[in-house]
Amino acid sequence: MDRPTRALIVIDVQNEYFTGELPIEYPPVEISLNNIIRAMAVAKKEGIPIVVVQNSAAENSPVFARGSKGWALHPEIQRQHHDLLIEKRLPDAFAETALMAWLKDRQINTLTIVGYMTHNCDASTIYHASHAGFSVEFLSDATGSLPYENQAGKATAEEIHRVFSVVFHSRFAAAASTAEWLKAVENKQGIAGGNILASNHKARGLKS
Repeated sequence: MDRPTRALIVIDVQNEYFTGELPIEYPPVEISLNNIIRAMAVAKKEGIPIVVVQNSAAENSPVFARGSKGWALHPEIQRQHHDLLIEKRLPDAFAETALMAWLKDRQINTLTIVGYMTHNCDASTIYHASHAGFSVEFLSDATGSLPYENQAGKATAEEIHRVFSVVFHSRFAAAASTAEWLKAVENKQGIAGGNILASNHKARGLKS
């Protein structure tokens, strides 16, 4: 998209993912946090609205219990400028919140997603935003995953993050590095995503 009107959506950068029960493993959380802060600083400088999203659960929940240390925003995020704070109880940042109306009031057409987790709250928000007609950018080194094992099998944090990034870029969001995004912001340009046909053809060694 030429000359996009962006908003930066900072999803769930909370202590639970750093010192709590759900430590982010890939990319290393120190790298993703640093890139989130870089993106927020440039967004403030460029006048890009910043939305901070905070996940909340019941006070007796083992994770993200409202008012707990794990629920609190990471101290570095607390120090940054933001234009709107959204508290949510579901993975999707649009679900049961005022986010959609706030974005439409400001004629935002492009969302840049950073924060956690790639495969859960980021994914839910990206799918909703894409279906609602927004262009979406996913900063793959300013986001992250953790490993899972359950009855369906197991996957490392790297596998989950990588596969979701590839799927996003095939249709739902342009996956890019923070450095690529900073350059696009400086040049007032969008970031191109891919498509399903081209992604599949490339994987099969075919010409699109």
